[in-house]
Amino acid sequence: MSIDVTLKVLTDRVQQHANTMLTEEAVKTAVVLPFLQALGYDVFNPGEVIPEFTADAVGKKGEKVDYAIKLDDQVRILIECKPISTNLDKVHLAQLYRYFSVTSAKFAILTNGRFFHFHSDLEEPNKLDSRPFFTFDISEPNSQVLAELKKFEKAGFDVDGILANAERLKYTSALKSEITKQIENPSEEFIRLLASSVHEGRFTAAVIDQYRGLVKSAFREVIRESVQDRLSSALAKTEATADPVEEVVIQADGDIVTTPEEAEGFLIVKAIVSAVMKPSRVVMRDQKSYCGILADDNNRRPLARLHFNRSTKYIGLFDGETEERIVIEDLDDIYTHAERLRQTATKYPAS
Repeated sequence: MSIDVTLKVLTDRVQQHANTMLTEEAVKTAVVLPFLQALGYDVFNPGEVIPEFTADAVGKKGEKVDYAIKLDDQVRILIECKPISTNLDKVHLAQLYRYFSVTSAKFAILTNGRFFHFHSDLEEPNKLDSRPFFTFDISEPNSQVLAELKKFEKAGFDVDGILANAERLKYTSALKSEITKQIENPSEEFIRLLASSVHEGRFTAAVIDQYRGLVKSAFREVIRESVQDRLSSALAKTEATADPVEEVVIQADGDIVTTPEEAEGFLIVKAIVSAVMKPSRVVMRDQKSYCGILADDNNRRPLARLHFNRSTKYIGLFDGETEERIVIEDLDDIYTHAERLRQTATKYPAS
């Protein structure tokens, strides 16, 4: 299976069976080996995927790394596995750190089956960085993760190409994490930085608290407006290229009535998922109790449900195991769930 299909299988496996992956062996069998196989490596060839890899130069008798991957007769990737309940930290890098310095490896992967941390030697040659340049959660796949993983496929493995992108990826990932923290809980220093251009007078504790809420609200509005601008552009392109038979038609079928709000909600969802799925694959199928939005007109591929036939409106999301209904005040609230909708769409590759 290809990496995108395998990733979907492994996502479901981790979401449904994480409580049974409490040992390293379970993680290796259920996740790591299928993952390596999807990248094109022959997990049944001990000369390519070497289990329990040892190197005499390490100097610690009996110490092993779970896997080493050889390409062109050189060790290129080292992999250390931990139980899924392990919180991965730099303390778990000890074996990889020692082996990295005495082999020709250029990349090291630390994983607990759910989280994957990719390390290299960007800061000092032949010395493993303690900070990963790329991390991902296999239970929450997205198109960006898939693009990065494809660089590690055996068929196109290019050390120089990966390293050229790794440094940028390392620092942008760290910055994105810090920005997210500031959005959720802005620090006093950050609040002062932003508010200093609009506030006159001293920054007392009360003033800081007042601006904390304003900063969080401003962040949300900036993100929302940016998303709306992008979606409006995507909608314009969709409408300009759509076949006439794909236009939304408000119709009545017995007791089923497609309302203007449902039609507009469908277009919003269609525009959101168009970033990862062809718009022509997104279909509306209205029901008595909800308006369904499907991929490929297939009931087994739900993207969302619009529960608008009541005083309180809900959107149903399917990025988890079952539908999660979330209250929305108006159609604009759909935009706040854009990432979850796109994650759902990535679960349904084109057949």
